[in-house]
Amino acid sequence: MGRRGINKAVFVQARLDSTRLPCKALLPLKGGSVIQHVMRALRPVSADYHVLLTDKHSSEVFKYLAVDEGFDVFSGPGDDVLERYYLASMVYDVDTVIRATGDNPLVSAFYAERILNLHEKEKADLSHYLGIPLGTGVEVINSRALESARNKAVDPYEHEHITTYMYRHRDFFKILEKEAPLKVTFKKVSVSLDTGEDYILLKSIYNDLYDGSPVELNNLISWLKVRF
Repeated sequence: MGRRGINKAVFVQARLDSTRLPCKALLPLKGGSVIQHVMRALRPVSADYHVLLTDKHSSEVFKYLAVDEGFDVFSGPGDDVLERYYLASMVYDVDTVIRATGDNPLVSAFYAERILNLHEKEKADLSHYLGIPLGTGVEVINSRALESARNKAVDPYEHEHITTYMYRHRDFFKILEKEAPLKVTFKKVSVSLDTGEDYILLKSIYNDLYDGSPVELNNLISWLKVRF
């Protein structure tokens, strides 16, 4: 594909057999399923590739949805998510990974672009915003740092949660944790989908705010401040 050092990719991880809320990526919200909203939210991010990273079992279900949203599908290990990301980074030959998860339909493309720009400017290994609601942000990862974590991580937890090794070994990685602008800082509430209660909240948000386009973070924050 391209030459390493040039390409960027949005990688969204998703699978059907989540433990606490099975098939949560397929749950309906106003305008589409959870995973469709995730992909629609991230499609505007400037990247060479937009890819849904899943396992073999889930890929058969996701592939048609992904194609409709302009995403490739990459199938890799189920439990070893770090290996899945590493393999995808090699196949697509990318230098920079914008990492998102399939249970965060309210992820912000605008702030993904902003942290990506800061990541590149600072030549960081791993970057993310602090302060924005859980479920609205991404992590930006240098592929060489990803490879290093993959080669050195021995704890199964570090293979399930791909950036854990980097956070545990900060002396070896340049980690940029940027405070978000005050106008979008709101730590009280998570809008990530993990439980039935989370799903009820997301349905309320989409019923009130979704107008055919991804929900903007500023509008989400205003909605949350009224209710929490």
